[in-house]
Amino acid sequence: MSTFDRICQLRIILYSRRYPITMRELEGRMECSPPTVKRVIAKLRHEMGAPIRYDKAQNGYILDRTGGDQYELPGLWFSLSELQALLTVHELLSRMQPGLLRQEFALFRQRIESILQTNHVATGEVFRRFRFHSVGARSCLPENFHTAASSTLQRRKLDLHYHNRANDCISSRIVSPQRLIYYRENWYLDTWCHQADALRTLALDRIRDLVMLPEEAMEIPDEQLDRFYSGSFGIFSGPATHIAILRFTPQRARWVAEEQWHPDQQGSWLADGSYQLSLPYGDSRELVLDILRYGPDVEVMAPDELRREVKGRLIAALKQYEK
Repeated sequence: MSTFDRICQLRIILYSRRYPITMRELEGRMECSPPTVKRVIAKLRHEMGAPIRYDKAQNGYILDRTGGDQYELPGLWFSLSELQALLTVHELLSRMQPGLLRQEFALFRQRIESILQTNHVATGEVFRRFRFHSVGARSCLPENFHTAASSTLQRRKLDLHYHNRANDCISSRIVSPQRLIYYRENWYLDTWCHQADALRTLALDRIRDLVMLPEEAMEIPDEQLDRFYSGSFGIFSGPATHIAILRFTPQRARWVAEEQWHPDQQGSWLADGSYQLSLPYGDSRELVLDILRYGPDVEVMAPDELRREVKGRLIAALKQYEK
């Protein structure tokens, strides 16, 4: 019988008992020697976190249930390389926003590190050898994230105050959360706003006084959400009303040709080695910022209004250097 089978067997025996079971009984039930039983107990106790207690008075082993039935044998079994991968994923999650999901993953992480250390694998290498750099990430309150996530999953309405950066105003809203979105290193909440009677995207870092209400959230069909939020470029949602045509220089084309700006984009190589990219958009604000970061390596070919807007921003930027 494999170690895995013996661990499962011992777990079943202990869970079915309300009183201590002696070593002799375990030997008979598991059909193995005392050293083998002790090794299986040690693995279940130290590597799996099972609260196995030896009762000296009754000369037997029992699960300590004083803290409640918090222990459960993992349903999945991992190799050392898989555990290292899970630890790396957890580190990535913790760096996405400091504090988010840290409490939820704390015990899970401790058990992974314990198993790796038992097998003489240095967990510190993950922190030394992997680096996660965030650019443009804005701080989000962990409690806001937890409330937003809970209400989204439990389908409950939210009462909140929202600070709009554009006009520097704070509004009070009742919303029905639909989806949590992680976009460009920041969290957003797609909602149905009951004041506006329309879909709205709220930046989670701008939400204040977030309270989950007992009322059931309005349910918006996935197809309607996809049409509204995925039809056009960027976080500014809504139906696509224009097609942007951008031409990138041969020097920049090799990078842009491998990038996805939008699921419905179209790209083609031109005879001179430049690259032409077409994509749908509705609101031009975010698209203009992305175009500007390529400087002289991109030209807006169409539509004319987008070309004029980018040209105006470039002229305004140049004036900053003429003073």
